[in-house]
Amino acid sequence: MSQVSHNLTLCGWCKHKLGFTAPCLCFFCSICPTPTMAAVGAPPPRATDCVTKVALTISCDNLLDMDAFSKSDPMCVLRMNTSGPHWYEICRTEKIQNCLNPRFSKSLVLDYYFEVVQKLRFEVYDIDTENCSLEEADFLGQMECTLGQIVSSSKLTKPLVRRDRTPAGSGTITICAEEQTDNRVVAFEAAARKLDKKDFFGKSDPFLEFYKQTETGWQLAHRTEVIKNNLNPTWKPFRISMQSLCGGDVEKLIKVNSVFIDNFTRQSSTVKEYTFLDYIMGGCQINFTIAIDFTGSNGDPKSPRSLHYINPQGYNEYLAAIWAVGNVIQDYDSDKMFPAFGFGAQIPPTWQVSHEFPINFNPANPFCAGVEGVVLAYQQCLPQVKLYGPTNFAPIINHVAHFGRQALQQQTASQYFVLLIITDGVITDMDQTRSAIVNASRLPMSIIIVGVGGADFEAMEFLDGDDGTLRSATGEAALRDIVQFVPFRQFTNAGSAALAQCVLAELPDQMASFFNLFDLKPPSDSCPS
Repeated sequence: MSQVSHNLTLCGWCKHKLGFTAPCLCFFCSICPTPTMAAVGAPPPRATDCVTKVALTISCDNLLDMDAFSKSDPMCVLRMNTSGPHWYEICRTEKIQNCLNPRFSKSLVLDYYFEVVQKLRFEVYDIDTENCSLEEADFLGQMECTLGQIVSSSKLTKPLVRRDRTPAGSGTITICAEEQTDNRVVAFEAAARKLDKKDFFGKSDPFLEFYKQTETGWQLAHRTEVIKNNLNPTWKPFRISMQSLCGGDVEKLIKVNSVFIDNFTRQSSTVKEYTFLDYIMGGCQINFTIAIDFTGSNGDPKSPRSLHYINPQGYNEYLAAIWAVGNVIQDYDSDKMFPAFGFGAQIPPTWQVSHEFPINFNPANPFCAGVEGVVLAYQQCLPQVKLYGPTNFAPIINHVAHFGRQALQQQTASQYFVLLIITDGVITDMDQTRSAIVNASRLPMSIIIVGVGGADFEAMEFLDGDDGTLRSATGEAALRDIVQFVPFRQFTNAGSAALAQCVLAELPDQMASFFNLFDLKPPSDSCPS
């Protein structure tokens, strides 16, 4: 189709706003709120949880060519795995004919939960006929990842593989994520008159492409159907969300082929805050630190009665908590190197009690490679220390707070710190811990406490602050609630995923509210969604 280069005629309201008319390309549009439809995704942990919707835009490059006399006709199918080996289809893109480097215009919308590991599989097929089933279609490759990996990268590119995990040629798939916080929809009716004849033996086959403006350039938002042999086409009416068309920002330009449309509705004076995903997609890193209780009340690790006893299946409650929280957090840390500390043990070679020793015994580099590295370091540390006491939290809280204080000096929302404390008993330095938490409440930091075993955790509930503002021993109030406590025994039958959902549910709000409170913008600054 020829590139349209004429002025546009919009509906009466838009003409008033734009101040021009022309006979060549006509649009009638209206902007209206539409009821939010529940996108398919993981079931919410609780009915009161706020759901964030994420729109995924998909493109592929260098797909396998499965057709003998033409190129493949690709379509992408999105599947999700919530538990076990079963994957179920969520949605699919449109089919693009004769293309090995498709840019799909249809966005795939998912409900996003930070506290849930949402496993996704993108499958690409060559669809030769309109009624072709997936079983009959040629398989071009697939890619598996988590939704957390996509949103933390904002743009994720990975190679496509066959079902046997071998490379699908040199094919790649790119997923771009964008938060959907606007449920308004633009309804378009489009027509053109007296288009140029571009085909030698017949009339043109016109279609329109709508592009949205992004930080990295123009991105396809919608493609109309092709109308064959018609120089005066009228396309079918269509609706597109404001988020997909202009990112919810009505002041942004949109492009129809080579035509720019500006200011098609009133300017909003609403002041909007950055969301959790604004910060994550803008480059903020979540730094995850683990602190493990090695006090004597846990019992001899060699005894099956000990909370540190690792059964033949490689399980204890400490490991379960590490896996549950770490599996979620690791998607938001680019290097996946986690510092892990112990407290309350006598450590070699002097056998002095320490309340913040690296469990890999390397003070210069306490980092472990991923959750697996933390688990391995914990298993190797157990036989090398003597469990002792007391149970002091303040040293490790102050340790992490030191790095949070340094990050705050950067004057940008570049880092947020999450401290996971796993403990079996009653805290012994309550006054010092209260002061440490009050001080940390003014820093980019949250604290998760998981209580293992059957001890009385009343003091931990007090630190949580859900029933009132936490104060230090001198009466200083915490700026915000940064502590989340849960007893592991409540999740014995529910599984580790339920534990992660519970302890991490408050983290997105804690992080976003802190950065907005101090007016800190994401490292890659963009407009708030």
